[in-house]
Amino acid sequence: MLLLNNDDVHELLDMKTCLEALETGYRDLAAGNAVHRPRLDVWAPSDEQDAFFRWGSMEGVCRTYGTFAIRMKSDMVRWPEGANEEKYCIEPGTFCGLVMLFSTNNGEPLAIINDGIIQHMRVGAGAGLGVKYLAREDAEVVGIIGSGGMARTYLQAFAEVRKLSRVKVYSRSRGRRETYAEEMRELLGLRIDVLDNPEDVVRGSDVVSTCTDSIVPVLTDPDWLEPGMHVTNLDLREFAAADVWDRFDVTVRLGDQTMSRKQMENDFRPFHFAGYTAGQPEELARIPKSRVHIDEEQYPRLVEVVRGDAPGRSSPEQITCFINVGTQGLQFASVGGRLYQLAKERGVGRELPTEWFVQDIRD
Repeated sequence: MLLLNNDDVHELLDMKTCLEALETGYRDLAAGNAVHRPRLDVWAPSDEQDAFFRWGSMEGVCRTYGTFAIRMKSDMVRWPEGANEEKYCIEPGTFCGLVMLFSTNNGEPLAIINDGIIQHMRVGAGAGLGVKYLAREDAEVVGIIGSGGMARTYLQAFAEVRKLSRVKVYSRSRGRRETYAEEMRELLGLRIDVLDNPEDVVRGSDVVSTCTDSIVPVLTDPDWLEPGMHVTNLDLREFAAADVWDRFDVTVRLGDQTMSRKQMENDFRPFHFAGYTAGQPEELARIPKSRVHIDEEQYPRLVEVVRGDAPGRSSPEQITCFINVGTQGLQFASVGGRLYQLAKERGVGRELPTEWFVQDIRD
């Protein structure tokens, strides 16, 4: 069994490989050879008055790679100003997220993978698939609201599927957006302009992406949107205003992000992910309630558009929207499966004795 840390993943996984692995997973899904269990959360109050414990997990199978994956994350979460979510494990600045990979051919445990790099890569690649199938073929100007880790992988994915000429970026921190622009210029060789407000980032862009940790909308004015744009997100809450959604001519979602309301009687889902909770009413009242009232389940999935079962972009004048959430478990199974192949081929990672993880007592 392999232990792969973030340095190993960074060495093995580039964006082109990640995109190819995701497409493999979605081909399996379209053919009935993949399955995923959407994310579920478990919440519990903690001894810290302003924080909650949140456990999230998601699972999936990719038949091509013969892999099952479960991704697990253990977070302490809080919302100090009511607009952004902060999370950590043990102390601010450290995090705990693991992907466990198993063989679907004999059940063997294959790998334990730190999820930091693979998480950012698979989310960025998902947004890249949205651009590949829904943006105009001549899309070349990108506007990004946000300058964190996801904004980096989003732009890498966009650059893989379209020939870009210019990038505009805005985030609340001038220093962070300057650093982002410097790093991405060096990485991609693109012109990247740092702007002082989100409106200028959106107007005149062919592809617009929100990549923030905000729990309130950051794209709020429908007048910013122009014919021919493609708009994508990191979280539904980033452009959740109904009048913004009304501007989209075509809306497609990556897939199911959590259990549907019909599947789960428990209606505790403050941030759209269904879940179970412990705690008293006054404690639960501290968790901010979502302002999103969009039923994303009404929109077709990307695999339906690719198969031709649902319409995608049919005109260069249409404004398309891609909801880049869902099928998380399948993404970890497909990207994790390809990552494991590469690790074995190149001798990367630390070998752990498989007998540590199996037993001779029937479970």
